[in-house]
Amino acid sequence: MELHDTIIALATPSGSGAIAVIRISGKNALPIVNQFFKSIHKKKLIDQKTHTVHLGHIVHDKRIIDEVLVTLFKNPQSYTGEDVVEISCHGSSYIQQEIIQLFITNGCRMADPGEFTLRAFINGKLDLSQAEAVADLIASDSKASHQIAMQQMRGGFSNEIENLRQDLLNFASLIELELDFSEEDVEFANRGDFQKLITKISNVLKRLIESFSYGNVLKNGIPVAIIGEPNVGKSTLLNALLNEEKAIVSSIAGTTRDAIEDELIIEGVAYRFIDTAGIRETSDEIENIGIKKTFEKTAQAQLIIYLFDASIIRNKNENDSKKLLKLINNEIEKVATKFHDKKMITIANKSDLLSEKEFNLIKNTIENPLFLSAKENDGIDNLKNQLTELSNIGALSNNQTIVSNSRHFEILNKALIEINNVQSGIDNNISSDLIAIDIRQALHYLGEITGKVTTEDLLGNIFANFCIGK
Repeated sequence: MELHDTIIALATPSGSGAIAVIRISGKNALPIVNQFFKSIHKKKLIDQKTHTVHLGHIVHDKRIIDEVLVTLFKNPQSYTGEDVVEISCHGSSYIQQEIIQLFITNGCRMADPGEFTLRAFINGKLDLSQAEAVADLIASDSKASHQIAMQQMRGGFSNEIENLRQDLLNFASLIELELDFSEEDVEFANRGDFQKLITKISNVLKRLIESFSYGNVLKNGIPVAIIGEPNVGKSTLLNALLNEEKAIVSSIAGTTRDAIEDELIIEGVAYRFIDTAGIRETSDEIENIGIKKTFEKTAQAQLIIYLFDASIIRNKNENDSKKLLKLINNEIEKVATKFHDKKMITIANKSDLLSEKEFNLIKNTIENPLFLSAKENDGIDNLKNQLTELSNIGALSNNQTIVSNSRHFEILNKALIEINNVQSGIDNNISSDLIAIDIRQALHYLGEITGKVTTEDLLGNIFANFCIGK
């Protein structure tokens, strides 16, 4: 990787706008910009203090390209740890390209995706997990995903991992020392303290691994499957939640043949609602494919909304109503059994059509139904409140470390395997030299998370997913 030249990129989205920011980093950033920047106060940029802003013009061959503000960040007090210059110009695409091409012609090169953050990592301004959090922060589109990324970028996850790694490294050093004095049969590492440490590390790794299923859905949106028989109002409910006509609504049963998805943010948490095909016995081949997909989407969901039509008992005698409600209860129990690991909300839709007696009959027959009318948009706020309660965002409120990165999840699992091997070695009284091998491997994996251990391929894969200019 060539990390010693001077790089340039547009730090704001491409296209026209009020302003644009062009970022330059490297040892020649100040001299290159100084050649073409004419301060209105006749200042030389290279003589100015760090973290100062200067008004002037970018001039080439006596031609003024634009009036700009230039901000200086001198090393090491900059994002990358190098000299950084940021040029705020007018947001014309022509002006942006004129300035960038001028500096490329005079010693800069275009930055690769994520190269500014890569340099920040290389220069010790961020560790690897913090650098990855920068990309997550840019991509965050809800309060929850923003909070997870911000916590990681501020070093909460890194500190937890690094503290474990340092404790394990200290004991590893003592065990390695014992191997040097194996003939004297001395013990430098207290086995009782060592056992406590292994138990502590194991518990922390398990907690972090378990948090991934939660952190991943918060980062990408909690998937919520809306299921039920045809024509009970699933598409109407989706439209009511989104406040737009996303799904086709028809009185013809089986209108929804494929899953329809859209996202809504409730109380800072993103939910991905999936309107599915109605569940029923049918000879229609296409509809059967849709029903099969319904079960696939439900299996992938975190929460289930089971919808039934409360109005089917309207104006019926009590015995007939009870029979119908019993059939509905059987379907609810089938879904609850099939997806026993999912949280489920049961909704009695079209409840605005019920009499008080019919309302009470459903309430006394179906367990904890939520009454609403999707068509009349009545009860939607109650549903949103229940979703917030079921999504359990307490871990965020308590500022607990939540893992949302699949690379971290994979490495944590590998580290736990090695810690379990260490524990097995302790339990079976295996020699210290063999235990030391497993400790070294566990240290390796923990180091991969924060970047203590890296390869060029690993860094290339991570930073290739960044936007250019960050």
